[in-house]
Formats: sequence, structure tokens, C-alpha cells
Amino acid sequence: TDGISMPDQLAKQNVQIGWSTRLVPFGPTYTSAVFAMGFACRVALAFGGIKPGDFKGNLIYNKDRTFAFVIAFGPVSDEWYANAAGAINWGFPTISDWDIPQVLPTGICTYEHVVSQVPHDEIVQKAIEVRGLKVTVSKIDIPMAYGPAFEGERVRKDDLYLECGGGRSLGVELLVSKEMDEVQDGLVTVEGPEIADVKEGAKLPLAILAEVAGRQMQSDFEPILERQFHHLINYAQGVMHIGQRNIMWFRAGKAAIEKGFKLEHIGRILHGKLHQDFGAIVDKVQVKIYTEEARVKEVIEMAKAVYAARDERLGSMTDESEEIFYSCTLCQSFAPSHVCVITPERVGMCGAYNWLDGKASFEINPTGPNQPISKGDLIDANLGQWIGVNEFVNKASRGKVERVSAYSLMVDPMTACGCFECIATMLPICNGIMIVNRDYMGMTPAGMKFTTLAGMVGGGQVTPGFLGVSKHYICSRQFMKAEGGLKRVVWMPKILKEEIRDRLQKRAEEENVPDLVEMIADDEVGITEDEVLGYIKEKEHPALNMERVM
Repeated sequence: TDGISMPDQLAKQNVQIGWSTRLVPFGPTYTSAVFAMGFACRVALAFGGIKPGDFKGNLIYNKDRTFAFVIAFGPVSDEWYANAAGAINWGFPTISDWDIPQVLPTGICTYEHVVSQVPHDEIVQKAIEVRGLKVTVSKIDIPMAYGPAFEGERVRKDDLYLECGGGRSLGVELLVSKEMDEVQDGLVTVEGPEIADVKEGAKLPLAILAEVAGRQMQSDFEPILERQFHHLINYAQGVMHIGQRNIMWFRAGKAAIEKGFKLEHIGRILHGKLHQDFGAIVDKVQVKIYTEEARVKEVIEMAKAVYAARDERLGSMTDESEEIFYSCTLCQSFAPSHVCVITPERVGMCGAYNWLDGKASFEINPTGPNQPISKGDLIDANLGQWIGVNEFVNKASRGKVERVSAYSLMVDPMTACGCFECIATMLPICNGIMIVNRDYMGMTPAGMKFTTLAGMVGGGQVTPGFLGVSKHYICSRQFMKAEGGLKRVVWMPKILKEEIRDRLQKRAEEENVPDLVEMIADDEVGITEDEVLGYIKEKEHPALNMERVM
């Protein structure tokens, strides 16, 4: 800088300095740093209730409440270093672009004390990170109105401009945590066609990949943040989001497009709201959006591996071993009476939340949609009914649902919203259960496609004989236990059978029916109940000899 001080440089560039702009120079040399620290001490006295002479209280207040830091440019002399060391006593770290000794262990400062050799284009972000300063996004930068009032808004066919996922095209959403230096906060990229590049009525593949970093971020928190995509995107006027994981469904209406909505704005929404709602654990957010089919497929494969790892975390936990279950009411904007009960052996029907996720979500947000449920005294082990669960569901559904069975299709089945991965229903002639997944678009032996069946299951209804379930729950030992469990299943689409084949086979062997997977009919065998009946008779399916349910 040729010896020109920072205040003089700012003045030369016609940048206003002074209290009105919060750019206040205390002096032209490094020794002036003491005046800045003196100001910090006065802040503690004036606003922190610290008494004169309480040096320890003053220092602790500044460490915890005054988010100051030192940025040093160029060679650092011993005198400069001594002044910076003084600032460290207040909890103010030093960030430098020069090669000076680093002090990385935490202790006096919240995180590191001295970090050196930081490039100029990264030094401000690094200072914010090291000091623990949280970024607050006060306004979501999108062209439409935004707020909870628009959650639950539907985009109908006549109003539709763009559709992604939901079986109409490929769709996936994923949130993963990264190291701090791997995430550029606020970066939003769109790779592939944007809304301006397609015509009204278009269908695009869509992958939303959010990468977050934070000092307090844990991998266990990933599914909780990822599941927030549903309502955060729905807060935007004129768009609709349903589902999650690789069964997400997004629609943008004509009115939103007329106001200037672009796919990029999905990233802006997620960046802003994740900072607003989860600032305690999230320091940086970047969002990558893909609409090229090849790239979307790559994200789907990556996501499937992540989903599988998440689903396996529960290990040997059982419903009997835990006294606390967790609720999920995230979708009550769409289904006001719906209450999902998540147990160690029954993942949420959306497939996105398991018991550990519910527990972590409650720790992050104690007043949020995932509340602990003390299951209380057992009513019926076969149905999966407990006094405490029934009392909670009755209250959370505002009296609409009095009882719920965690393990039954026919007796007090659990309500559903509309985000379920699969639907299970009875095939009376076959004395068995069929399961259809959202990805399967064809006819089923029930005489209805998935979309028609969904109308009978969703919206918080209690419809005995129809139930929304997750793919993971199909292979649980508690799956439809009241009706005989997995041995009652007689039909499912081949794509679903192949996707969960390994886990199906394991459960079949545990049930002492190792050939069960091959006994279950699929859409290549038939799509009518008579065709299924002929097949399961030929295979001598165990459902034929079970007690009749209907």
C-alpha cells in the first residue's frame, strides 16, 4: 500500500467513513488497535452490565458477544504481533495474508487464534468463519412473495408452466456436509436449461444438491436439513413441492414465471432459509442445480448411496428397546390431521426421517415438527398400539385421530400426507397385500394406478386397507405384523422388488421362507388380481394358507 493507511485508502476511493457508515478509524498506526479494544471494553460496561474493575467478566463478555477480529496485511513486525496478541486476550483472532506463525488450537478465542497465508479474496470469509460470526439473511432474494401463507398452495394443470420429478421426469434432492474450505457461501449454480430456455408445459429432470459446512455441523443433521426443502420451497408463491429424496416433485406456475422466477431462485431460497433457521449449525451454504439428464443421474446414484448409509444407522435398535418415539408433523400444511409416528423399526413413510433423525431434529429445534412421544403402557403388541402414542396423536391431530396402529393395515392405520414412497393395500381374492411405489406409473392389481390410490391414502385420512409406507419399512420385522407381515405380500412392481431385493431376501430368510421373493408376483407376471392369484397358487405362496383378513 506504499505506506498509505486504510482510512486514507478509503477516503481516496470516496468511501464515506465515520459512525454513520460504521467505518471508524481510530488512528493511522498499529498502536491504535488499543483504542478499538478500549471501545470494546466500554461496550461490555454499557450493554453487558459488567462492573468497572471486573476484568475477567469484561474479557468473557467480549469473547462471547463482541464479534471482532484483526486482519493484518503484509509483513508483521514483532510490535504488530504483540498488539495482535493483546487482541487475542479479548477473544479477537488475527487473520493474515502473510507467512507468520499460526496458533490454531482453541482456548482463549472461540476457534483458532492466528491464521496466516490467507488469500485476499478469501480473507474476509475466513475472518467471519474463525470468529464464529453468523451470517444472517434478512430477505430472500426472489421476485415473488415468500412466507408460510403460501405453503400448501397447489399448482394445477391449467396453471402449470414447468414440471420436474414426480414420475414425470427424473428428480432428486440431496444435502451433504463438507469441510469449510470446500463450500463458497452463497454460491448458486444452474447446469443445464433454465426456465427461460424451455416452453410452457415443459418437463425437465431436476437435481438439487445443497452442500453445507459449519463448525457445529454433523453428518447426522444432514437428513433433517434436507427434509426442510419441502416447506422452504413451498413458502414461495406460485410454486409447489411434494415428496423428498429421489421421489421429489416440483411445479412452477405461470404466474411465478411471469414475475421472473428461475430455478436459480430455489438455490437462493435454500441458502437464505438454511442460514435463517439453522444458523447455529450452518455457517456456509452453496447450492448446485442440474437439469441435464446425465448429471441428474449422477446425483441420483450419489444420493442412493447416501440414503442407504443413513438408513443403516439404526443398527440393532428395536421398538421394544426404546421408550421414546418421535412425531413428524412437517406436512400438516397439506394434511392438517396427519401425524407420522417414527419408531426405530418404522421409518417415516416419506423415507427421509428415521428415529435417529427425529431425535437429532428435536435437539436442533425443540419446538419443531419432530417431538418426542413417550409411548406409555402397551395396549396391543401385535397392532403396535400404546396409550402414550394414542394420546399424543389425538392431541396433535386436534382430535381428528383417536388411535393409531404402528403395525396394522386394517385396524386404525396411520394417516398419511402425500409424501409417502409407497402405498400398501389389500387384494381380497389373493388374501394378500400389494405394494406399489411412486416411481411405477402402470396399472396395479387393485385396478388403480398409484396416483388414484394416493387420493385414497393422503390428506390425513384414516382408510383401513390403504396405507402409505416407506421402502425401508417394507423390510422391517414390524411391517404389517398384525396381518402376518412380509409373508402376506403377494405383488409389487419389478423395479421396487429389484431395488430392495437384498433386504427382502434377508427378511425372507429370517421368516424361514427363503423362496418368498420369487413367490411375490410383479408387473411382468400380471397386473390383474386374477393373474396374481394364478401365479401365487403356482408358487404356493404362504398368504394362501393364512387367516383371511377380509
